[in-house]
Amino acid sequence: MFNVGDMIAHPMHGAGVIDSIEERRVNGVTRSYYLMKMRGGMTVMVPVENCDAVGVRPICCADEAENIMCAIGGIDADMTSNWNRRYRENMQRIKSGDLIEVARVVKGLMARESEKGLSTGERKMLHSAKQIFISEIVLSQKLSYEEVETRINAAFIEA
Repeated sequence: MFNVGDMIAHPMHGAGVIDSIEERRVNGVTRSYYLMKMRGGMTVMVPVENCDAVGVRPICCADEAENIMCAIGGIDADMTSNWNRRYRENMQRIKSGDLIEVARVVKGLMARESEKGLSTGERKMLHSAKQIFISEIVLSQKLSYEEVETRINAAFIEA
């Protein structure tokens, strides 16, 4: 169970802060929801009882975030050439909620973009994966979005 003010990560939306815990009636069923405030003002409602199934977890600590940032260069980002299979594998990695796996998706798609370009679907996936990755680093290290994005872009280019 999380509390108001806890920083959590949602696999498909990124990291945010629990703004409140409220009872809401959705589709005729009343449940408790975490209202998670995201960067940019968006609010995500997560049913309290489904947190484990969805993959909601506390954000990583600052040291772990720094270790991940330093490890970007060594992350293996090989991807299959079959776009359909690559898309499914990348979506699975993002849904896992594992920050290293999300970094792998970002690194692989950035490399592919610089070599061959990306389809519209993969461009959207890259944007989404990058946002998920950066949002957690921003909260855990208390840095600005722009600082983290610049650092990540530099790390992926050097790798």
